[in-house]
Amino acid sequence: MSQVITRFAPSPTGYLHIGGARTALFSWLFARRHGGQFRLRIEDTDRARSTEDAVNKIFEGLKWLGLDWDGDAVMQFSRAARHAEVARQLLAEGKAYRCYCSQEELAQMRETAKAEGRPMGYDGRWRDRDASEAPSGVPPVIRLKAPKDGETLVADLVQDEVKVANSQLDDMVLLRADGTPTYMLSVVVDDHDMNVTHVIRGDDHLTNTFRQMQIYNAMGWTAPSFGHIPLIHGPDGAKLSKRHGALGVEAYRDMGFLPEAMRNYLLRLGWSHGDDEIISTEQAVSWFNLENVGRSPARFDLTKLSSLNAHYLRQASDARLAMEVAPLIEKSLGRQLSPEEAERLTKGMEGLKERAKTLVELAESARFYAESPNLDAKALKAMQPLLDNDRALQMDAFLSKAYDLPSFDRAGIEALARNHSEETGMKLGDLAQPLRAALTGSTTSPPIFEVMEILGANLCQNRFVSAIKAVREAT
Repeated sequence: MSQVITRFAPSPTGYLHIGGARTALFSWLFARRHGGQFRLRIEDTDRARSTEDAVNKIFEGLKWLGLDWDGDAVMQFSRAARHAEVARQLLAEGKAYRCYCSQEELAQMRETAKAEGRPMGYDGRWRDRDASEAPSGVPPVIRLKAPKDGETLVADLVQDEVKVANSQLDDMVLLRADGTPTYMLSVVVDDHDMNVTHVIRGDDHLTNTFRQMQIYNAMGWTAPSFGHIPLIHGPDGAKLSKRHGALGVEAYRDMGFLPEAMRNYLLRLGWSHGDDEIISTEQAVSWFNLENVGRSPARFDLTKLSSLNAHYLRQASDARLAMEVAPLIEKSLGRQLSPEEAERLTKGMEGLKERAKTLVELAESARFYAESPNLDAKALKAMQPLLDNDRALQMDAFLSKAYDLPSFDRAGIEALARNHSEETGMKLGDLAQPLRAALTGSTTSPPIFEVMEILGANLCQNRFVSAIKAVREAT
């Protein structure tokens, strides 16, 4: 096999959606698996709908996913002259022809074909007419002189052999009347000139592939191998839409998903390796092939993605997670974290990441390490027993001993708490739960003695005093 070259060729008319991201991933993995190249081409020939913002979102989405491309991204519109050159070559070789049909004539053709139950394509009326019959002042399009007999075959790497009768395909336009090339022509010329060996894309492109094969044949070019992967559906089996979660990949980034979790999830949307569910990127590069791509539509499930993301959160380093959530906390606080707060955040990741499914959840649960919390209703209720004089005295006695510990660490604090519980008969939960509420503002948190160590004695003391005051005021 010659060097494998794949490509991802999105149109910059919107965000990089989930289906496109999976296509890019499969193409990237196939290239990396075979030690080849993964190229990026922006198909911006639709000038009215293509935007610079969409181009940037595609770049950002691919970079966030960790899908690096080889060489510079190719902007398709910049190659329009080359595309037109190929159309004129086909014209000169008698493999294409000028068509002078008006829009009204084309519309009438479609209506007639529809009424007669035929494919609603061009009827070839200018295919063999002499140029002397051309109406004056009408700029022609250039159409491919497609074969009318036989079949066009595609030995698809996913779908096996697929074919269509050539009678079902009309003579498509290669060059518009204004001299601009069509998408069909541009794609073929670009793939040929970029030496693309494998085109991996959604099976909604199958009809395009049949048409594009005719251009390859007319030019005498070797066509790349094609692999058409089934589309992604929602959990209900319907075509994926925004209500299912068909958002841009940047939306999933903002929802707090990790790129490695998204790569793993997209990989398993229509591809399998035995019963493996957790697949690292290194394993994916080593294992990926097109033979294991299923032929049925994959179903997108946000719950499964969240569960997978939780796994990768638990595997991530504390330093990395702190770096990821710090901007989210800073945005909610409206200020930057101090070095001390950032350090507490990093130390707190170990206990917090076990409970979070997304970075957003993790940031919310970690906020108390940076800001003194406001007690919610459950926290206030958890602290109310301390208004009892005996309970208050017992808690004060425990805290006084804790603040005087030579080393204010979780092991020492917990040992002190257990001794205090045995000496006073106060249940450990009755001691820990009011502390948790006072220090975190919630009744759920990592182990409270771990939290106390990270916060430090002074901060614990200040927060506890403030919490008692808040409970008294509320009561």
